[in-house]
Amino acid sequence: MEAVDRECELGGDSRPSRLSDELISLLYKDFREPLFNKVLYLTGHDQQWTEDVVQETLIRAWQHSDTLNREPGMLRGWLLTVAKRIVIDGWRNRRARPQEVELDSSENAETADQTEQSLSALVISEALRYLDGKYQAVIYETYLTGHTVREAAVILGIPEGTVKSRLYAAMRTLRRSLGELGSR
Repeated sequence: MEAVDRECELGGDSRPSRLSDELISLLYKDFREPLFNKVLYLTGHDQQWTEDVVQETLIRAWQHSDTLNREPGMLRGWLLTVAKRIVIDGWRNRRARPQEVELDSSENAETADQTEQSLSALVISEALRYLDGKYQAVIYETYLTGHTVREAAVILGIPEGTVKSRLYAAMRTLRRSLGELGSR
């Protein structure tokens, strides 16, 4: 009933009042540094975790501002107890969960799965075996070694137009062969 009466007095707003905001400002001003130092020790000098714990402690003080004893010694004790419990919960959670590892070095990074590439290369190699030698040579010079049509023509000793037509015919035959191999 008391919570309902208090809610009605606040006009249905369940947030702590302006007085509690002033209390938090005072708590922050008076207790932030000693609280931070104590929590820093408890967290093993983890600066970010310490800041999170201090912030969470002050949020809980703000949420319980209507029930807090305003005496400085009692406030300090309450804040330190809450912070200590938050740190203990954090240590328990870290122990229950596997430690996270940063992937800075390439030795820890996962290597890409090469299975698909290997399988594709195997299938294409099988299909290339069924091509005539002149078509295999054109595909080898253009696709596998990366030469241009002009360079392949010079290497093979044939005109550029012949390289293009053989390449077209070879690719058409390969597509047909790969379609048959894929349906097997």
